[in-house]
Amino acid sequence: MIPADVVFLFLGVAIALAAVPGPDNIFVMTQSALYGRMSGLIVTLGLASGLIVHTTAAALGVAVIFQTSQTAFAALKYAGAAYLVYLAWKAFNAQDTKFDGAEIPRVASRKLFLRGLIMNIANPKVTIFMLAFLPQFVDPQNGPIIGQFYQLGALMFLATVGVFGAVAFAAGTLGSLLKGSPVVQIWLNRASGLIFVALAIKLATAER
Repeated sequence: MIPADVVFLFLGVAIALAAVPGPDNIFVMTQSALYGRMSGLIVTLGLASGLIVHTTAAALGVAVIFQTSQTAFAALKYAGAAYLVYLAWKAFNAQDTKFDGAEIPRVASRKLFLRGLIMNIANPKVTIFMLAFLPQFVDPQNGPIIGQFYQLGALMFLATVGVFGAVAFAAGTLGSLLKGSPVVQIWLNRASGLIFVALAIKLATAER
């Protein structure tokens, strides 16, 4: 069991890292503004769930493959970039939606969750980060190593849900105030598409 002082230190660092503006919380913000607070929270759960996958990779040593193999790193990052381009196309295509004053159709919860999950998993830099970050808080004297990795991964999950959830709530509130205008909705979709393209370029050009 990880000591309480280490838990609080790690949780504080995890919250600070989650609060730093980056692709994930920007992604949550755009989805919340477009589809509402609940949609943003579902995307948040998807992103946070991806951290469990990265934690497993780090705990089992799989992350070393992405740290040492340029081919594996490139394959995963280009797959993630391609998915973001697809989301950008969907966002730009949504500008043809007809508005009659009603709320825009919501994206299915499963799709929103998968968007967050895939975006997080398809970023090899997160795996490498977890491999470098988590071991600093692991001590063989505190019990099984893999168990400690999962405890830290659970704390990362909670920190991400807390911070990104706050982002989703704030962006969703702002979006609900703006979505009454068809013109604003069109520009929200366009802005979302541009952000997806920018994130795709950022991921595709990422270096280890």
